[in-house]
Amino acid sequence: MKVFGPEPEGKRKHTPVIEAPAKVKKGEWFDVKVVVGKDIAHPNTKEHWIAHISLWAGDFLVAKADLEPEKAASEVIFKVKLEETTTLTAHAYCNLHGLWHSEEVTVEVEE
Repeated sequence: MKVFGPEPEGKRKHTPVIEAPAKVKKGEWFDVKVVVGKDIAHPNTKEHWIAHISLWAGDFLVAKADLEPEKAASEVIFKVKLEETTTLTAHAYCNLHGLWHSEEVTVEVEE
């Protein structure tokens, strides 16, 4: 399967955008928000919607949220804890336009 993205800033309709702190404490829970349609609202109809959003820490799948059209907004908050500095990425699947990936976000883990 081809993976698309990320789209240029200001034109992000399908690209998931990660909002996470730059630094966290080792082993402590923190929020990671992933938004699809940050710059241009993505449709949320039975014909065109974001079916799921996943969060990755390196090559490890941390969490995945399945979304229903017209019932769930295309943004999620995941509770995450890390043991070491890690690069996060997110994927979003649009039922019409396929799989999209985010820009990488590095979260520094402090002792």
